[in-house]
Amino acid sequence: MRAPMAAAVLLAAILALSTCAATATATAAAEADRIASLPGQPPVNFSMYSGYVTVDAAAGRALFYWLIEAAAVPAESAPLVLWLNGGPGCSSVGYGASEELGAFRINSDGRTLFLNPYPWNKVANMLFLDSPAGVGYSYSNTTSDLFTAGDNKTAHDSYTFLVNWLERFPRYKYRDFYITGESYGGHYVPQLSQLVYRNNKGIEKPILNFKGFMVGNAVIDDYHDYIGTFEYWWTHGLISDETYQKLRLACEFDSSEHPSKACNKINEISDAEIGAIDAYSIYTPTCKKTSFLKRRLIKGRTPWLPRGYDPCTEKYSTKYYNLPEVQKALHANVTGIPYAWTTCSDPLFEHWKDSPRSMLPIYHELITAGIRIWVFSGDADSVVPLTATRYSIDALYLPTLTNWYPWYDDEEVGGWCQVYKGLTLVTIRGAGHEVPLHRPRQGLKLFEHFLKDKPMPKPVDSIQSF
Repeated sequence: MRAPMAAAVLLAAILALSTCAATATATAAAEADRIASLPGQPPVNFSMYSGYVTVDAAAGRALFYWLIEAAAVPAESAPLVLWLNGGPGCSSVGYGASEELGAFRINSDGRTLFLNPYPWNKVANMLFLDSPAGVGYSYSNTTSDLFTAGDNKTAHDSYTFLVNWLERFPRYKYRDFYITGESYGGHYVPQLSQLVYRNNKGIEKPILNFKGFMVGNAVIDDYHDYIGTFEYWWTHGLISDETYQKLRLACEFDSSEHPSKACNKINEISDAEIGAIDAYSIYTPTCKKTSFLKRRLIKGRTPWLPRGYDPCTEKYSTKYYNLPEVQKALHANVTGIPYAWTTCSDPLFEHWKDSPRSMLPIYHELITAGIRIWVFSGDADSVVPLTATRYSIDALYLPTLTNWYPWYDDEEVGGWCQVYKGLTLVTIRGAGHEVPLHRPRQGLKLFEHFLKDKPMPKPVDSIQSF
């Protein structure tokens, strides 16, 4: 019996050494991605990593990520949260990380950074992913990938990224994991969530310990989104009675990503009636330093190509992320991408392929599975407005657990909340399309409550009716 026992001990030792070697390699790979410091960056008390993860070696597709670890709570125990911006074709680094919920904002010189006072890495490890290939610094060596992207490939590439990324960062395996995003991320987030959930089935302890997802001002269901969007434009005085009726006749049954010629034509009329406002935040001024807004509006492209609250901010990020010293610090553009960094990729947007008309079946599946789902909406956004979100959620026919009520922040109404069986809806008063940009403190409070699965706060003292 001694010989087999000795062999077993030897085998166990070999396996242990092999595991240690693999962990050491993974740690070394992660350490190579560590960001020492970004150009123009103020001092910080947290770690950051960025770089590439290959998702298709044959095609040469690699996705760029930026991990900003938790600051105010121990990074070792804080959850891992993935953030996805939409477009399709827009950068999570350029939007989410740089003007919404990331640790820094970019100064007007386009060369220096300042601290965001309400970053989401205060309570979680934030992972920003530029997806699909062709967005931001993410790339493919197969040119056709830039013209054949769609929802399905994006979801599968993002899943492959996560699995491969965890091999580089094994300390995040089995950690509580959430997926978040906004706008056309309303497609990305539930589709990736479904893929993670299905691949976790039958695994007692999955490495992607998926707990739930949250989306904001999200494209959910084309039919109900269209109805709610046109209603918002009309009730907020942005379009005429006649145009409102024509939009409903021409567009209601169209696909949002592949609208008919008739729908595009009446959208051009609605664009002209709406005028040169920031449709993503209808009560705030536009930037006068760039013609970007005008260029986007005259394309007549409705629906949902997200852009920042301040077009100037986009100008600053475009300058910053094209600086060679910034790319070097981020370990980005290591292959010499033959085009400049941009916030959104027009070729991807204009050639987008598969785009299901509704995410509602995925919502039903994941609600039944007990996955936590929160949906939030800034009520000053006319691009994916609150009315569209409410119509889409109503189409789920969920029982209400807590009726509509105002939630409070610093003794002021921060928005409204309704808790359904399987889903929580939160509005943020006065916020535009990018909630953490317009209402950063309220956005952080929302995020904290989502992670705790705790409904938004009601007033401590009862409010007397008059």
